[in-house]
Amino acid sequence: MSDTELRLPPVSLDDNEFLEGNEVILAVDDYQAVVVLLQKFLQQRGLKTLTAASAQEFRQILNKVPIALILLDINLPDGDGTQLISEVKEASPTTAIIMLSAATDLHTALECLRHGADDYLTKPVQLATFWETVRKVLEKRRLQINNRRYQQQLEQAHFRIQLLHELAMKMNTAYLGMTALEEILQAILVGITAEEGLKFNRAFLALFNTTGTVLEGRLAVGPGCREDAVRIWQEMSSRAMCFRDIIDSIKGHDFHEDSEVNKIVRALRIPSENKDHLLIRAAMERKTIHVSHGQCEYPVPVDLMGLLQEDSFVVVPLYSSSRSLGVIIADHFVTGKEIDSPLIHALESFASQASLAIEHCRLYTDMEEKIRELELVTHELEANKDLLVESERYSALGQVAAQLAHNIRNPITSIGGTARLLSRKTTDPQQLKFLDMMAIEVTRIEQTLEDLFNFVDTSPVKKEPTLVYPLIIKTLMLFYNTMEKQGIKYQALVPEQLTCAFDPGQIRKVLVHLVRNAVEAMENGGNLQVEVTTDKEYIHIAVRDSGMGIAAADLQRVSDPFYTTKVAGTGVGLALVERIVNDHQGMLHIRCRDSGGTEVIVTLPRF
Repeated sequence: MSDTELRLPPVSLDDNEFLEGNEVILAVDDYQAVVVLLQKFLQQRGLKTLTAASAQEFRQILNKVPIALILLDINLPDGDGTQLISEVKEASPTTAIIMLSAATDLHTALECLRHGADDYLTKPVQLATFWETVRKVLEKRRLQINNRRYQQQLEQAHFRIQLLHELAMKMNTAYLGMTALEEILQAILVGITAEEGLKFNRAFLALFNTTGTVLEGRLAVGPGCREDAVRIWQEMSSRAMCFRDIIDSIKGHDFHEDSEVNKIVRALRIPSENKDHLLIRAAMERKTIHVSHGQCEYPVPVDLMGLLQEDSFVVVPLYSSSRSLGVIIADHFVTGKEIDSPLIHALESFASQASLAIEHCRLYTDMEEKIRELELVTHELEANKDLLVESERYSALGQVAAQLAHNIRNPITSIGGTARLLSRKTTDPQQLKFLDMMAIEVTRIEQTLEDLFNFVDTSPVKKEPTLVYPLIIKTLMLFYNTMEKQGIKYQALVPEQLTCAFDPGQIRKVLVHLVRNAVEAMENGGNLQVEVTTDKEYIHIAVRDSGMGIAAADLQRVSDPFYTTKVAGTGVGLALVERIVNDHQGMLHIRCRDSGGTEVIVTLPRF
């Protein structure tokens, strides 16, 4: 090959499109003049070329540099080039090989091709033929690589579509309880991180708590460190796991317990009032935020990057039509790859499925809670219908007593007073006899009216250890329908295992009257709260409403029998409550709340 031949064919400006990144061509031949000539020829065409004169030198370069094409001589001083073909294909399957040899027999050429060579050229090499062969082999390699990439993309797209389809089918065919939600969220995070999925190295899920006041870390999938990542995913790839196998494997893996990612996600806790925090902003504004090298359009909290130990990640919001649910955070903690727009769009698709699953579960949970409440209401109404009847009987009797007190007391008082006055002004025995009879009968009627104040059962208190929580919940359920109709929201702040010694039947009457009064005070809706607190000796039951409250002038008389400020009231209820509390050696306190409404506190001995 002469210098004149070296200039032909002409250089193409697109020749270097066959090499990607730092890839090179390697010419391996013990004849120095040949490799130098080939190197110069290829580099004139923009193809970076290295040379090696032996098999040993060839192996050293193979392990250090990405090689696109090897020009390999068959006869090397320390090895057979044919045997090196298998080494190359094992180490780098995408590397192309063109064999160079002075041998012209067909058997040698076919042997090289069977071992994996892409083409075979005989020496001396004509540069035009050589260049055409190099271009053909590199173009074939590029097509194979692109085809493999497209195949991987198709497989990934199929995996994502299949996963989203399975998740949608699961949500459409079954109600989601908390266990099913955990499985779906876990599947989504696995899909985000799996090799067949989006290939993120880590994924974190944070959700707002039930009150919406705090964004809390919930689930995480991924390695705790870069070394752990390589080991985990290589293990999964080598075992050719399907999607379900991967989920089961991750469920049993140590990073589901005390792994680094779970330590990270458990430490993630941000108050929702912190509107400027990156995660809260993404959730509330329903906006995907991409942080690259610690920079984005919003300030990135240093403590967040420190917690994640990563300064490049993407935050995708989770939301329904009515509320913000949380966020998904994903990163390339191990590989350090850039997160591009197509990957972010795919992540948003997974996030939308997570949002649907979470909202579906919450709706189902709310429905279950309503069903339990209705079942409890039905049970309590059935089991305590006698108590309600008795309560209504007391109310009716109180109304009668109020009318008697109003319509009879004043005339009777006048008659009795007149009889006593006349008896002091006469000495006629016959008249005194009738006047005394009148006074006695008036006294009897007055005593009858007084007895109406104590129309409830006066049986002795029978104390027994009683759980307070069920007693209060059952009482609230008696008025569930009324509270629903009037738009009253109720809350019970009661320790579930608290036990106190009292007469459960009588204390139930106390609670029924107090809750009834509170409900009647909130005809246009409001808030009812029953709170139980304890100290060493006493239990304190506070019933609070947000009604109109009690006037200061009436506050001292509200527990007087038959005293009422209601149009149809009897004034019997609080009198009964006070008597039962006193029978238990307790105390009754009634006050107006500063925020509006009334607070009634019943204090009873615990033992």
